[in-house]
Amino acid sequence: MATMEEWVDWARWQTQEHTVATAVTIIFFVVNALIVIWWHHPLYGKNVGPTVYPIVGSLPSFIKNSHRTLDYITEELRKTPTQTMRFVRPGGHIIYNTANVENVEHVLKTRFENYPKGDFMGELLGDFLGKGIFNVDGDLWKLQRKLASHEFTSRSLREFGFECSEKELEDRLVPILFQACEKGDVVDLEDLFLRFSFDNICQLGFGVDPNCLDSSLPTVRFAQAFDKATENTVLRFRMLPFTMTFKKFFNLSPERELKEAVAVVNEFAEGVIQARRKEIHESQGNAIDARQDLLSRFMRFTDSSEQDEVVQSELEQKCMNDLKLNATEPKVKERASDVFLRDIVISFVLAGRDTSSVGLAWFFHALSHNPHVEAKIYDEIKLHLEARPEEDTPPSGRRGHLFSFEQLKQLHYLHAAIHESLRLFPPVPLDTKEAVRDDVFPDGTVIRGGERITYNIYAMARMETIWGPDCNEFKPGRWLKDGVFVPENSFKFATFQAGPRICLGKELALIQMKLVASSLIYHFKFTAMQMHPPKQWRSLVFRMTNGFPVTVHPRDHGSD
Repeated sequence: MATMEEWVDWARWQTQEHTVATAVTIIFFVVNALIVIWWHHPLYGKNVGPTVYPIVGSLPSFIKNSHRTLDYITEELRKTPTQTMRFVRPGGHIIYNTANVENVEHVLKTRFENYPKGDFMGELLGDFLGKGIFNVDGDLWKLQRKLASHEFTSRSLREFGFECSEKELEDRLVPILFQACEKGDVVDLEDLFLRFSFDNICQLGFGVDPNCLDSSLPTVRFAQAFDKATENTVLRFRMLPFTMTFKKFFNLSPERELKEAVAVVNEFAEGVIQARRKEIHESQGNAIDARQDLLSRFMRFTDSSEQDEVVQSELEQKCMNDLKLNATEPKVKERASDVFLRDIVISFVLAGRDTSSVGLAWFFHALSHNPHVEAKIYDEIKLHLEARPEEDTPPSGRRGHLFSFEQLKQLHYLHAAIHESLRLFPPVPLDTKEAVRDDVFPDGTVIRGGERITYNIYAMARMETIWGPDCNEFKPGRWLKDGVFVPENSFKFATFQAGPRICLGKELALIQMKLVASSLIYHFKFTAMQMHPPKQWRSLVFRMTNGFPVTVHPRDHGSD
């Protein structure tokens, strides 16, 4: 018979077993309840898009695919019924990504006022672009847009831009490539295009030649700082909000490098502005009238009575007052004017350099994989050269540009091929807006005020629902009807944006690309050193990580 002590031990053991069983049961039900809550939570679980985890959001998926971000997002968008999905940043910040044409039109046109750049973009880009046109909203954007439109629609600016490109092409780019032919050198075509565009846009923007495309291919301090500022600004997009603030406050890398690079860029820009003011003063105003660059054009506005011809509404006048451009104190007005001019011109330099250069690099990359397209472009060029009157032929001995501004418009197949390249490889592959108020997209997606929306131009080009089953193929013919170029809906082909913010420099960029492409295809053959797709550099623009190395050979016109 069991003793009293044994009965007590048995009872204690039974109690412990019951407690453990109860605890396991409770844990089981709590875990299951959390799973159910997570599955049905508006941010997590069964929702369309990459898996979203508590606290870290969609970050694990992005880390796993960081080497192929654009292609990864494109694949995810293809899986969705409306080509729209949601990403969640650490901390619960929501970003919608869409490749739906109707949604893009809704954001860029129909509800334009509800989708500005927003405070988020302003904070990330503000140190570099200040209050330039690409980084502001509302009245300040309207004022700058009106000023810029006033200039970009002028025939004189178009002609000046074309002359700058012609000279840079004939005096620098073409001679460097002929030299590479003679020496058998490998050249980085993307780097040459970046140097070409930077020289060109600085002449168009500031009236200054940084000489990046000198035959020695020098390191130019301003250009180097501009690259560094761009690169470190992009890093902010991948930081957690508090990380950027912390590093900026304590002057840690990469915020320290960004600050130093921006200081060099601003020093250069403000130095040019001061030199221009001195030139104007010494010439008693005549110098400013003779110059055609953007800086001089905007200075004519800020420093003269031309304001009254352009700025007419009360809102615009209020904006001018807020910027202190109407200040009665001369020194205050001049300083405010310098900052305004600096920000707006730097913004145009950023846009003007990368659109053409990156676009040209990917264009020639596409041709290296599609020699039949290159052959067709060459045939078109040769046909037009042979058919034109003798009086329209450039003087003998000139080995640069082949066509005038008007003649380039006749090259429909080249125009189509460039558009096809820009479709597949947009220089700016995506853009982000921020909702002011709650809204509903045409596809039914509910947007809350404060949430961000990214329209994905890169992904749109790869959607069968938009471009058909051959969307991934490089086919210039999709832009032609009976041999004549036919433009597409700008919300379907949003490479140059669309709606009120459509790119003002679109025509200048396209004509520059056609000028360079026609000359280089006529004079040279390029052989890519690597035929596999180049890695994509994570920047504000769709640049290649390791450039585009090629060998260059003179084209034999007799055998083509």
